[in-house]
Amino acid sequence: MTAVGFVALTAGAAAVVEDLARRRVSNWTSGVLLLSGFAVNGVQKGWHGALAAAGGAAVGFMLFAVFYFLHGMGGGDIKLMTGFGSLLGPGTILCAAWIAAVAGGMMAAASAVVLTMRQASSGNRPAARADAIPYAPAIVAGAWLAEIARG
Repeated sequence: MTAVGFVALTAGAAAVVEDLARRRVSNWTSGVLLLSGFAVNGVQKGWHGALAAAGGAAVGFMLFAVFYFLHGMGGGDIKLMTGFGSLLGPGTILCAAWIAAVAGGMMAAASAVVLTMRQASSGNRPAARADAIPYAPAIVAGAWLAEIARG
């Protein structure tokens, strides 16, 4: 397993556990991911690697910042995507974001079906808005699959 793969696996697993258990991703997890991206890429590729980490972090941030400002995503999700961006670089983080969007859409659809079924079985009227879903699993799935595809 590569250093990038190891960091992505461990930090991603921590982020998913945190988001599912507490409904938030800690700054420690995202910060370690961000710094690890700079360290691993800097050691492996020198200044070019550090610049790629900076570019990936910027792309990861910008991709999800729009959704944050529209109140569709939490700040922890943006920080997590920024950390993965520094680790994966600008090209791979774009792929990861697309995969995360698909995974997140499937999670939202499944959540809506389950909520509707629960409400129908209990006789309650449907709520106007369902609870937000934890998005770290989608982000991590996107990052992992993009890293595997990059091979």
